[in-house]
Amino acid sequence: MMLTRAQIRIIQATDTLQLRRDVLYPSLSILEVQVEHDAEGLHFGVYFDDQLVTVVSLFENDGIAQFRKFATAKDMQGRGLGSLLLQHIYQFCQQKNIHTLWCNARTSAMGFYLRHHFRTVGQVFYKNNLAFIRMEINIPSQKSTQTNMKIIPAIDIIDGKCVRLTQGDYAQKKVYNEHPLEVAKEFEDAGIERLHLVDLDGAKKGAVVNWKVLEAIAGKTKLVIDFGGGIKRNEDINIVFESGAALATVGSIAVKDPALFASWVEQYGADKIFLGADVKDEKIAVGGWLETTDVSIYDFLAEKAKIGVTQVFCTDIAKDGLLQGPSTELYKKIIAQFPQMQLVASGGVSNMDDLYELQAAGCTGAIVGKAIYEGKISIAELKAFMQNK
Repeated sequence: MMLTRAQIRIIQATDTLQLRRDVLYPSLSILEVQVEHDAEGLHFGVYFDDQLVTVVSLFENDGIAQFRKFATAKDMQGRGLGSLLLQHIYQFCQQKNIHTLWCNARTSAMGFYLRHHFRTVGQVFYKNNLAFIRMEINIPSQKSTQTNMKIIPAIDIIDGKCVRLTQGDYAQKKVYNEHPLEVAKEFEDAGIERLHLVDLDGAKKGAVVNWKVLEAIAGKTKLVIDFGGGIKRNEDINIVFESGAALATVGSIAVKDPALFASWVEQYGADKIFLGADVKDEKIAVGGWLETTDVSIYDFLAEKAKIGVTQVFCTDIAKDGLLQGPSTELYKKIIAQFPQMQLVASGGVSNMDDLYELQAAGCTGAIVGKAIYEGKISIAELKAFMQNK
């Protein structure tokens, strides 16, 4: 389903009643599904092809907001519309400096809220023979979101050497250092905590190749390493974690074999999976950017959010390796639709102004490669940026 065809609007309380009744209380009359202080709430609706298919009502008091009567038409359930609306409410609350969002959820819906990082509070209680439990989530302020962006240097490996490609083209390869461990130690000495390590040989072969480079860096630095390139099978992801990676970076397989990808998220946990979304004209690209799909980035992320994915980096193919600036507007649109995801920008960073721009946009991190190796951004500047956060 194309989530881009869905529109979220502010609606009237009376607009919510029909769906509330049909989905939640089919045995009651329209008047009986009204709730106390309904007129004081803020009501949201998702329209799909101009038909109202999802509703929810929000009630705010002194920085705490409760949402009630969350309902999606039965023939539209399971298509990501509820997740889309919940993410919209989260972002709305963040903009309004609301610090806590909660609801009394039916226990049958607990899995949905847990996937969106809500937590249970208190004990199960019963009302009208239905079991409920309070689900709650804390919402960081926009200011705190903007001041915590991580700088994540990239080291790309071919034949065990540190290289950079332009727009993913192996023919446009430049070797910067024959010893990646030296580069990693230089980053660590500057106060960098995170490293994006890419096995380009593995990406080309379709199986992890340069795991010994990972092992060396993980064993001789304290860097938190995400490692990708060639992770296609269970054997690949196993060797990545066994060699010392904190996160496995997975891209193409999430598109081509979503069931396998979902099994990894479940087995290892969302905190161990770093989803790579390569994009061309807002469409997902795979296979080292050689193949563009018809899947929009927004539909792709909506599907992955449903299985619990929280950490994503997005690379605009048109920007990568060109030092012409990042796709900030694209990232803003993604963050607006998926505020609970930790979005890391990738590609195009050319100077410090780009990093401040990405920070202001709400990115939780920025992967920086060529700009460092070409001297456009110095290690000293990165160190100052991190100290001033």
